[in-house]
Amino acid sequence: MAHALIAVYIHFVWSTKYRTRALLNERRHRVTEHIQEYALRNGITVEAVNVQPEHVHLLVSLSRTQRIEEIAKLVKGESSHWINANDIFPGKFSWQKGYWAGSVCPDHIDTVKKYIENQDDHHKRLSFVQEFEQMLEEHGLNKEQIAYLLRFESR
Repeated sequence: MAHALIAVYIHFVWSTKYRTRALLNERRHRVTEHIQEYALRNGITVEAVNVQPEHVHLLVSLSRTQRIEEIAKLVKGESSHWINANDIFPGKFSWQKGYWAGSVCPDHIDTVKKYIENQDDHHKRLSFVQEFEQMLEEHGLNKEQIAYLLRFESR
């Protein structure tokens, strides 16, 4: 086949170190804009992004040559560097080690986009930890696995 048609969508979630509510108000918007611009410059197709005070949701469409690990490393690493270089956060900023990435069926892209875009309203009802637990449960992890991940994430 001369051409490859790819429809692989990945929903990433990662948090600030220790889940610190570091990205408030204008900081959130600046980081969101930066992630979008960086992704565009680097051939990463962003379908939706939302930076919350202590976590990020990013939905991307992978090309045939991109890997999940590569996208996470590029976006997390570069944005952390950019936040520190531009004094977006007083003191040293860093993301938590690791991330969550889940595949999204093309039929559910609009639903996931709306979910990401409506994070402010969503977090009026659920904390980030509650949201993360629910997301992990919906993707088949059991309570013990979730508890382990949440302990790991708080280090």
